[in-house]
Amino acid sequence: MRKEERFRLVLDYFLENHPVAETELTYTAPYELVVAVILSAQCTDKRVNIITPPFFSMFPDVNSLAAADPVSVFELIRSCSYPNNKTRSLIGMAKTLVEQYGGILPSDVDELQKIPGIGRKTANVLASVIFNKPALAVDTHVFRVSARLGLTSNAKNPLQAEQQLVKYIPENLRSIAHHWLILHGRYICQARKPKCDSCGLTACCKYFMTNKATKSC
Repeated sequence: MRKEERFRLVLDYFLENHPVAETELTYTAPYELVVAVILSAQCTDKRVNIITPPFFSMFPDVNSLAAADPVSVFELIRSCSYPNNKTRSLIGMAKTLVEQYGGILPSDVDELQKIPGIGRKTANVLASVIFNKPALAVDTHVFRVSARLGLTSNAKNPLQAEQQLVKYIPENLRSIAHHWLILHGRYICQARKPKCDSCGLTACCKYFMTNKATKSC
């Protein structure tokens, strides 16, 4: 199967079966999404959504977080993975936004990556979700699902996977494709035991074709 055909089948499947796909993080403003995405690194969205309400009650905006006592931030996020690092990232992010950007989140992916706690994946998430830019974030789910389906080939890191994906995914679908692949990886194409029996993409999935004889799915 040619790469173009595989992408077409995958995208058509999601368009038909999952026309609406969006982040499962709860937020009401750009500032809240930045905080939630930083907290979500190696942590479930469910846990982040438990942490953020009391967090935003104490630190409702970027200015209050920029002036925060690290101990107070840590206590609010201690149930999240890597709370020490994330405490530094959150306060550093807020201070940088206040001091260098007037408290306004930049929309450019490269500019976003100059802010503490915001790497390329997070920058792409923010650019696509908040600013509706054709950016495609590659997290562990996207990286795994793309490789299994055969959308990427021998990608060594998220950047290589992103470069391969955007070559074939139209700009107008890149933002939602990010969510399609994440949700598919979260609920169907799981890391340890993919639910191939519940997957509608087996006809074009390289992983399934390779492993169906041994019934490893």
